Amino acid sequence: MTSRYQPAKAWGITALLVVFMAINFADKIAVGLLAVPMMNELQLSPTQFGLVGSSFFWLFAIAGIGGGFLANRVATTGLLLAMGLLWSVLQIPMALSSSLALLVLGRVLLGIAEGPAWPVAVHACYKWFPNERRELPVAFLAQGGAIGLLGAGIVMPLVTAHWGWRANFYLLSVLGFAWGLLWIAFGREGDGGQAELASAASSARAPYRRILLEPTVLACFGMKFVSYWGLALILTWLPVYLQRGLGYDSIVAGRLYAAVVAVGMPISILGSALVRRLLARGVSTRNARGRVAAAAVALGGAAFALLLVADCPPAVRVGLIGFTLGITQVMYAVGPALLAEVTPASQRGAVLAIDNSIASVAGVIAPLVSAFLIQGMSGARGYEAGFALCGVLMLVVAACGALVIDPAAASARIRGAQATPSHDPPTARSARAA
Repeated sequence: MTSRYQPAKAWGITALLVVFMAINFADKIAVGLLAVPMMNELQLSPTQFGLVGSSFFWLFAIAGIGGGFLANRVATTGLLLAMGLLWSVLQIPMALSSSLALLVLGRVLLGIAEGPAWPVAVHACYKWFPNERRELPVAFLAQGGAIGLLGAGIVMPLVTAHWGWRANFYLLSVLGFAWGLLWIAFGREGDGGQAELASAASSARAPYRRILLEPTVLACFGMKFVSYWGLALILTWLPVYLQRGLGYDSIVAGRLYAAVVAVGMPISILGSALVRRLLARGVSTRNARGRVAAAAVALGGAAFALLLVADCPPAVRVGLIGFTLGITQVMYAVGPALLAEVTPASQRGAVLAIDNSIASVAGVIAPLVSAFLIQGMSGARGYEAGFALCGVLMLVVAACGALVIDPAAASARIRGAQATPSHDPPTARSARAA
């Protein structure tokens, strides 16, 4: 086995992982995009629908952490295939659901199956790229999610208009199985990070408690958490806000939703490109990664807050939401690089999973908090109050992140806490699995 970088194969695998993430996010947004017809047919209140939206994340975090630790020891190729096929199977109960209880159960099970998706996909991608080339492919993985949101926003309202809301879940099931067939044919385990991991096996591992309590790591977790809070609001409540808050019909709302995603995509890519350019010019990772990410989250928070405090026309409100969606995705590309910089390579999969799982807790809280605001305030104000609350959280956490993130110092402290490998047998197993 060689650790030589193979660009064609590496980017081919990345393309398949981009499609994987697109399906993942289409699965996530489906309930949000179909909220109005589902609420009307099943006679769900905003609070009940908020329960459906949040239930996806009830066990998402636990499943994500478990999948991350498993990815340290098991080939990611099989894990990704199992997830993709399981997603497809779990769309069928959603299509057949006729009660709140069945909807909640279906979303809980899908959340378990999708919990490890992002960290395992990033870990798999990292295996094909050397350290200095990893940020761009991960930025493309993040855009896979945006592509899924964009496609769903365009296609699902049309499918609903012609065949009803249930047909969308059958379509998602077919897409998942099709991806599985492509992955069986072309998916392979990378060895681009093999030298790094072999080196890690002969060095030392740090106690997880030391890694997880490191201020730089906590700041990354916090900024990802508030960014995910915003994403959860967009996934669950933006389609309803466009229809019931701003008065658009379902087809126009779907197109506006797609426009929100389209606005966000170039913003996210430009932010990631800025980070890479600064690093190439010799700017420290504290500034190029840490403070740029903090600035991105703060700008997104300010845009969300303006929805409540500024008297803007509907088109500007939609633009502000698109800006926040795009600018906060910079954290999705930069955050894993920051964590990888300070974490021993053999423990990277688990730490990435913990990061994603902590963030996903926001997916439980955000829809429910906003549901109470929506039910207690008339018109669009309840939705906008939910977005503004998220904005304030983003501003506070981003300020803390800008102050404490320091990858060089964090890496030195974690290295100082590392244990010798001879007393840590899982290290060798982790290196072999990677």
